[in-house]
Amino acid sequence: MATQGALRRIQLGNALSAFGSGFTVPFLFVYVTRVRDMSAGQAGLMFSVLAIAALCALPMVGPAIDRRGPRPVVAVGSVVAAAGASTLGLAVDEALVMLGAALLGAGVAAIQPALATMIVRCTTAMNRARAFALQFTFNNLGLGIGGLIGGLIVDPSRPASFTLLFSMETAMFLVLGAICGTVRLPAVAAAPVGATPGSGFRHVLANRAMVKLCVVSAVIFFTCYGQFESGLAAFATEVGHISPSMLGFALAANTAVIVLGQLTVLRITQRRRRSTVIAATGVVWLLAWIVTAFTGLVHSNAVAAAVTIITTYMLLGVGESLLAPTLGPMVADLAPSHQLGQYNAAQSLVKQLAMAAGPAFAGVMVGAGLYGPYLAILMACSVLITVLGLRMRHTLNPTQNGVAAVSSTAVASGGGAVAPATRPSDVASATPVPVG
Repeated sequence: MATQGALRRIQLGNALSAFGSGFTVPFLFVYVTRVRDMSAGQAGLMFSVLAIAALCALPMVGPAIDRRGPRPVVAVGSVVAAAGASTLGLAVDEALVMLGAALLGAGVAAIQPALATMIVRCTTAMNRARAFALQFTFNNLGLGIGGLIGGLIVDPSRPASFTLLFSMETAMFLVLGAICGTVRLPAVAAAPVGATPGSGFRHVLANRAMVKLCVVSAVIFFTCYGQFESGLAAFATEVGHISPSMLGFALAANTAVIVLGQLTVLRITQRRRRSTVIAATGVVWLLAWIVTAFTGLVHSNAVAAAVTIITTYMLLGVGESLLAPTLGPMVADLAPSHQLGQYNAAQSLVKQLAMAAGPAFAGVMVGAGLYGPYLAILMACSVLITVLGLRMRHTLNPTQNGVAAVSSTAVASGGGAVAPATRPSDVASATPVPVG
């Protein structure tokens, strides 16, 4: 019961933090260009500073989690992120905007893998997928509600309205730190004799299954998340002639699919191998990008173009829902318990790199008007996700691939005894068992 209470507090802090971020994330570009009188190029530099600060922080975050535990890392990350949000809200020149962006990027980079580690510590193989699915749902719900309320408050002609938004984000980061920083986590088993927790990413790179997961994760984040606010939005408006307001409806449809359908999708994914779920995501996203291509063919019909682009965003949401209960638990089962922080930080690092590369790629392709090749490459990436997902099953043992948890659930529902599941990742000599 204590563990469940801790998990509920973690999820509450996560939801409130996402709610606070929703107040500013959709309006950050407008704020720096129209309120702080920065050019579009300077605004782009600010987003680069956000990403670079995160990339610089993550190699230190993993070892800190493993040495000190995730609670102090969440607390420190929340304070740093709050300082960044506050600095952005009060910035009067470019230097302060860049400083605020750097603090915000570094703080959020520390929070994400630490929260993932806390969730793993408070769950078992039986309920971990559900916990990660709920975290993803609360993130989207919080961002959506925060963005909706922020849209009612924001007014480019009143700088004070943006100061209020950043004040809300600052407060929610501090609430996250206060809630999660005081959560009591279950004790962690001692590291094996001779183990060196927090010694960098070389142990991660030595884990062949984890390297493969990082590769497919990079393609995943590049193909979907890296295109949302860049290439896909540009294609919808420039080629499909979709209005910005209709693009807002498409984003709302994406959020609705995730929030309303996540638990239904969870029941489906719990009965499937994780590698199969990853492969299925590639198929769903391939369909999404094919539908996107039709938007360009029907752009003369406003209703048809709107339907196709909304369908694209909904299909992308289905794929996101498939991955939410899959990637986090897979990292947890691949990681030795004394290096869980490093594994989560490595996954976050891959995400940051892919989400930085995605918009850069979209900018080059869209800027050159190469919309056909742009969509063709994303379709190819979707196929690659499916291929890599299917190939992963041969390097994963049943626990890592989610098969053991499925079997335990089936036995438990039938009233039989359930043997305690072991974590093969804690045994250095564990040999992956091919799953047929």
